Amino acid sequence: MTDINQMTLEQLEEAVRSCTLCSLHQGRTHAVPGEGPPGADIMFIGEGPGFHEDRQGRPFVGAAGKFLEELLASIGMTREQVYIANVVKCRPPGNRDPLTDELSACDPYLERQIQLVKPKVIVTLGRFSMYRYFPGAAISKIHGQPKRVGSTLVVPMFHPAAALHQPKWRPLVEADFKKLPGFIAEAESLGDEKPPPQAQQLSLF
Repeated sequence: MTDINQMTLEQLEEAVRSCTLCSLHQGRTHAVPGEGPPGADIMFIGEGPGFHEDRQGRPFVGAAGKFLEELLASIGMTREQVYIANVVKCRPPGNRDPLTDELSACDPYLERQIQLVKPKVIVTLGRFSMYRYFPGAAISKIHGQPKRVGSTLVVPMFHPAAALHQPKWRPLVEADFKKLPGFIAEAESLGDEKPPPQAQQLSLF
């Protein structure tokens, strides 16, 4: 097998579909590598496939995916313009939380996706995605507040499913999405600037 760090997006997606690195492969219908164009301005990182995603092998195709497409339309973007991935590539049984060994098994795939896509903005959707960049943080306190990681801005947001299950979060999700064009512009201005010694919280608005 080709070293993950040498793979193209297409090779990586094929590797994910046949992956047996953790026990999640035993119960999957389809692995869900992720989808979108290299060079996408925005990369969304969710938690893991649900029922519909497992059946279709595509990320965010259920009700949360439909809401995500509505949110993108609100800022003049389409699903085809962004890259969508998850921290785990196969559905955990009963939609339970992913386990540490499952997250570890999938992490090299996700890291390589980030390297290949080179997004200006990474949006984390859900707790386990958020914890990659904001360990132990509470989404209710940090949502919509970007952190610089190199020349990329990482923005934690409520998962679209959370807004569907708890309508009180929906206005916050919609408001955070409206900030994304500004974050893209901010990340573009970072360009090849020398990154600070440590990733720093930015106050952009």
